[in-house]
Amino acid sequence: MQNKFAAVFAIFAGFSLPALAQAAPAAGPGVLTQVMFFLPLILIFYFLLIRPQQQRAKKHKLMVENVKRGDTVITSGGLIGKVTKVGDTEVTVELAENVRVRVIKAMVVEVRGKSEPVAAND
Repeated sequence: MQNKFAAVFAIFAGFSLPALAQAAPAAGPGVLTQVMFFLPLILIFYFLLIRPQQQRAKKHKLMVENVKRGDTVITSGGLIGKVTKVGDTEVTVELAENVRVRVIKAMVVEVRGKSEPVAAND
């Protein structure tokens, strides 16, 4: 019985020896190759996602800083009104006659000039 186990062990040992005798696999790609792969991806993300968002934020900040009394504004909640008072962080908007609300400046989505009419719902 022990001879059978020895024979089986010898067979399996013979199969594993060539695997152990093989040379180690070659090293992975170099650092330069990895950088060359990721650089275009980083550039694509910058020009398609990051840069447009920064430009939108800059344009919105400039628009909000230039809000003045008498402008017609649209808030993020969809309210349309005329600015009656401008503060450092908020504006007072008149929605209807004698109906005024205070709105945080960052929540102003669009500013229309004094002469621009509100679009009709035709």
